[in-house]
Amino acid sequence: MKKQLSKLAAKGDLLYYALADLSGSLSDEYKKVLAEKKIDLPSFETEYEPWYSEALLVVKQVLPDRVDDFVKQYKNEKRKEIDYLTYTISDALLGLTTRRNGSVVAEQGSAIPKVQIQVSILKSAEKRFESALFNISEVLQSDIFDSELDAASELSKKGFHRAAGAVAGVVLEKHLGKVCSAHNLKSRKKHPSLSDFYQLLKEADVIDVPKWRFIQHLGDVRNLCDHSKHREPNKDDIDELVEGVGKVIKTVF
Repeated sequence: MKKQLSKLAAKGDLLYYALADLSGSLSDEYKKVLAEKKIDLPSFETEYEPWYSEALLVVKQVLPDRVDDFVKQYKNEKRKEIDYLTYTISDALLGLTTRRNGSVVAEQGSAIPKVQIQVSILKSAEKRFESALFNISEVLQSDIFDSELDAASELSKKGFHRAAGAVAGVVLEKHLGKVCSAHNLKSRKKHPSLSDFYQLLKEADVIDVPKWRFIQHLGDVRNLCDHSKHREPNKDDIDELVEGVGKVIKTVF
C-alpha cells in the first residue's frame, strides 16, 4: 500500500506537469530541467483517467473525509456556470475553453491548480498512512475478508452450504458496518443488522439504488442460510453470495 501511494503521488506530479505542457503553461526552464533529468511526461489525455480512478479508491479508503474535495476537482455537478473557479479537470480533458464578451474566462490551464489539489490530497493520504494515527487494520481488512470468503468457498465445496453462507454473510455485515463508520453513519439501534447498514448507506447516497438492491438480494441469500425454517441453500446460492460479497468489499467504500 505504501509503495502504491508513493507511485501514485509521483505519477500525479508528472500529470500536473503534463497538463501544464498541454495547455502551454510549462515554462522553458522546467522543460529544460525535465530534459536534463530524462523525464518523459505522460499523455494527460490518456493517462489521467486511469490515475484518477486508482487514486480515488485510495482516498476513499485512507481519507474518506476528503473524497468530496478530491472528486470536485474532477467534476462539479452543482455549478451554474463555467468560470476560472468552477472549471474542472474533466473540462480540460475535453479541451473546453469558455469566453465572456470575447475574452477567455477559463481554459485548459485553469485546471492545473485542480490537479495540484488532488495530488496534495493524495500526499496527505500517504502521510496519514505512515503516521501512527492510521489504523493499519483498515488497510489489511480487505485481505482478511478475502481469506474468510475463501474459507466460505471451501465449506461450500465440502457440502456445508449453510455454514458457508453464514460466513460470507458475516463478512458482508462487517464490511458494511465499517463503511458506515467511515462515513460517520450511525443507526439508532444498539445492535444494527445488515439491512440497517445498507439502508443507512443508501439514504446517505453512499450507494445507489442498483447497488442497494444488489446488496439487499445478497442479504436475502444470507438469511436463507441463517434460518433453518427456509429451504436448504444450495451450491449455486453460495457461489452467488460469495462472489457478490467479494464485489461489494472491493467497490463499496
